[in-house]
Amino acid sequence: MTRTGDDRLLRWSLVAVWVLTAVASLVELNGQSREVLAAAGIASPPWLVQGLIVGGAAADLAVGLALWRWPGRTSYAAALALMAVMTLVATVLQPGLWLHPLGPLLKNLPIAALLWHLYRRAAP
Repeated sequence: MTRTGDDRLLRWSLVAVWVLTAVASLVELNGQSREVLAAAGIASPPWLVQGLIVGGAAADLAVGLALWRWPGRTSYAAALALMAVMTLVATVLQPGLWLHPLGPLLKNLPIAALLWHLYRRAAP
């Protein structure tokens, strides 16, 4: 596979991460999504919990669509910024996620590396 083909594969894998995370958040709106927030001490009011879940899913979907539709430095930087903010918030609310056996926050490290790689290879 060519370097361009490799980069395309990396980009499509990131599109899948963001779009499918948005879908999973909404599918689990009244399940795991609420449980994650409740574990962080955010269980009420219900409109706030739902707003945070839907807002997070909308942000994930927007980044996924931007990576798909408009690949380039702006989209890669936006994805990296969103991931950094969400990782920081998750770290403040639930620092134990860094030690979780499935690595929900640790996975952000290689994702950041992929985004940085694509950012550096994209035309300025």
